[in-house]
Amino acid sequence: MTPADSADKVPPVGVDPTRPSVARMYDAALGGKDNYEIDRAMLAQVQQAAPHVIDLARAARAFLIRVARFLAYQTDITQFIDCGSGLPTAENTHEVLQRVNPDARVVYIDNDPVVMAHGRALLADNEKTFLAGADVFEPQQVLQNKEVREHLDLSEPVGLLHISTLHYHVGAADGPAKIMREYVDALAPGSYVAIAHMHDPENEYTPMAREVEQIMRQGVGAATFRTKAQIEELFTGLELLPPGVVPCVEWWPDGPQLKQRNEVDHLMAGGVARKL
Repeated sequence: MTPADSADKVPPVGVDPTRPSVARMYDAALGGKDNYEIDRAMLAQVQQAAPHVIDLARAARAFLIRVARFLAYQTDITQFIDCGSGLPTAENTHEVLQRVNPDARVVYIDNDPVVMAHGRALLADNEKTFLAGADVFEPQQVLQNKEVREHLDLSEPVGLLHISTLHYHVGAADGPAKIMREYVDALAPGSYVAIAHMHDPENEYTPMAREVEQIMRQGVGAATFRTKAQIEELFTGLELLPPGVVPCVEWWPDGPQLKQRNEVDHLMAGGVARKL
């Protein structure tokens, strides 16, 4: 089935196929099939402002995979919360982690009906991976969720992943920083936090960031590009690991950079930090 075919499917209960969805746009950008015409149209508008936006989605995904490998190999963390996990695609978080440590437990958090429907089907046969319906911008809703409490021990260190989520928060400019402080305060010492966020590089690429920001706000209701300093505030109370907050493509890449970077490589930044 091609992405175009999915426009003719009957949407799951609670899904409005006349409004674009962040999760479905991301799915379309990654070549998935669980999206609708409205999502592809919104993605096409973004591409007019940033022609290489598909690379932005791929960079965020590649960052997530490298972070998961790092946490699996280089830490003793065996339990993970992946906030705003999105639609199932190749190399899901649990697949990366459990390839290294089959005993790793993962709870995915999302509240998109399409994600919930497809995620539960995907995870039906995995006894160490779970999907919980909660709002990732409500830390207590996530941390008190039945699936989280049943399958994870929050008195022990946890790997908390917020990849491409916080820039979609609607509300006060400091809202994401407050959200992350609440998460961090609840985590046990020794926990790790990974964040990827849309980035205003404060250089010649800032106008592109602002144009994409406006297009996204018209379509999905929110999208905020933050500066490096603002993204670093999301890690308050944590010790950032080297190299700190950098463009996602520069966070411990898999090899030397032989090809020239394109403009969107500057528009997504992230980092990993530890709670002491």
